[in-house]
Amino acid sequence: MAQIRIEGFHVAGVSTCLPELRIDNLGEADRFGGDEVRKVVSMAGVRYRHVVEPGVTASDLCLHAAERLLSELGWAPESVTGLIFVTQSPDYFLPSTACLLHERLMLPDDCVAFDVGMGCSGYPYGLYIAAAMLKAGGHRRILMLHGETPSRFADPDDHATRLLFGDAGSATALETSDAGEASFCLHTDGGGYEGLIIRGGGFRDRTPHDARHLHLEMDGAAIFNFTIKRVPPLIREALDFAGRQADEIDQYVFHQSNRFIVKHLARKCGLPEERVPMTIEDCANCGGPSVAVTLTRHAPRKAAARTVMLVGYGVGLSWGSAVLTLPADIVLLHGHYPALEAAA
Repeated sequence: MAQIRIEGFHVAGVSTCLPELRIDNLGEADRFGGDEVRKVVSMAGVRYRHVVEPGVTASDLCLHAAERLLSELGWAPESVTGLIFVTQSPDYFLPSTACLLHERLMLPDDCVAFDVGMGCSGYPYGLYIAAAMLKAGGHRRILMLHGETPSRFADPDDHATRLLFGDAGSATALETSDAGEASFCLHTDGGGYEGLIIRGGGFRDRTPHDARHLHLEMDGAAIFNFTIKRVPPLIREALDFAGRQADEIDQYVFHQSNRFIVKHLARKCGLPEERVPMTIEDCANCGGPSVAVTLTRHAPRKAAARTVMLVGYGVGLSWGSAVLTLPADIVLLHGHYPALEAAA
């Protein structure tokens, strides 16, 4: 198992961005049938989905979030020496989308920039990579951007995925600090890779004969079984490794996979409902960025340091956690990417 403790950094801010276009799942009854739609709304908990318009990508959402965050923090672009873009929704196969974001954010040429191809567990994994870079030296400030547009690869005729997923982007700013630290627990089980997969379009099968292979295929039962098997032990492992009791964690921020699953995990782990915030009802399952969206949407009303456990799990299969204390002066922002007509 991978258990890593990293000191000497803190999270200075998190900014998230949802597309302005919002779809009410109840309005899809004519297309998918009223019973199926009501089942998704009732069980999965997804009432509304925010989805990108044609021509808008995950990097656009992340750029919008990052620009707001840099402005609010007062960080000059030349002070950022690392840019990590975590996504499975890149603009292109090549070049790295991080290079496009590097140019659009006007970052200096001594700033390293690269993509990380992670999905549902991408937020704790991305934090780990950024923290490790800061710990290694040579960096003072790093931007970790995590964005996904699963609405683009959900089959329009498959209610099981179409009604579940929304889109989101996020930007997280990390910098060196004498006080901060985090504990990470990270895991992988590649044997379950077919549980969530897009079979076609890559170089294994560039032009599949079956067009459905260009869309997401999900084995819902397998993913459910994986989640309830792997995530509760992860919570216990994360608490033990961080040297914390369950009641010392102010918030348990889960990837918003499904309302039923998150509530089941909270009950199974004995977590108080008020410490497990949820955003899936009006933000849908937006992949790994859902962790950041839940952080910003459930910010405390009064400035205070708080200890959080961030948990991601899913495609890969992979799962991971990060336990860290967010400073009282952390900048937390949430907003929307303007609709194309409004932006014109």
